[in-house]
Amino acid sequence: MRLTPTERDRLLLFGAAELARARRARGLQLNVPEATALIADTVCEAARDGLRLAEAIERAKAVLGPDDVLPGVADVVTEVHVEAVFDDGSRLAVVSGPLAGGSLGERAPGAVLPGPAHEEPAEAVRIAVRNTATVPVSVTSHFHFFEANPRLDFDRSAAYGMHLAIPAGSSVRFGPGESAEVGLVPIGGGRIAVGFAGLVDGPLDAPGAREEALRRAAACGYLGAEPLESLDKEAGR
Repeated sequence: MRLTPTERDRLLLFGAAELARARRARGLQLNVPEATALIADTVCEAARDGLRLAEAIERAKAVLGPDDVLPGVADVVTEVHVEAVFDDGSRLAVVSGPLAGGSLGERAPGAVLPGPAHEEPAEAVRIAVRNTATVPVSVTSHFHFFEANPRLDFDRSAAYGMHLAIPAGSSVRFGPGESAEVGLVPIGGGRIAVGFAGLVDGPLDAPGAREEALRRAAACGYLGAEPLESLDKEAGR
């Protein structure tokens, strides 16, 4: 059976959630990975059941209580992000306060202390983004921004090979009709984009990869995406 990277991630998440369910059934308190997996899996299963985003988030908030987790876990698991497939498409669910009432504050063993304030890198490229959708759109820190939601209107060419200049694991939320300016930095490492929206699925810097990605994005109706040849013609007028 051939699986996409997204499908493999979903199965991995489900396996971790099943382990959490089994341990919880034995009366054990859950640790951070177990609690996170169970909350995230609850969102995905709610989406599969046909629930809307807000309903799935509410179900996830109710799956665990403070007595179900080890001391200190509530101070760590303050927000869970998971991308789930709803009836109206793939959406990022952000479950805030999934263990409400379970925080032990300074009394919690191993409680996470606030880190230094985030400063945007000096080399970040600033671009304007407008959400033309009627629903909020969230983009996570290491998502290839070029392939973000088609209803986000921004210069896709400038965003190619870039991700948000925000702390790892965080996200930026664009409300319906909202405009904002964000900073982007180049994707590092081997610069290979696999998955996301499927507009690249390979080395970002391969010959012709950027041009082909822009062509695909334009063909699929992504706002702000025009093939480079079109941009060149406009510049030559």
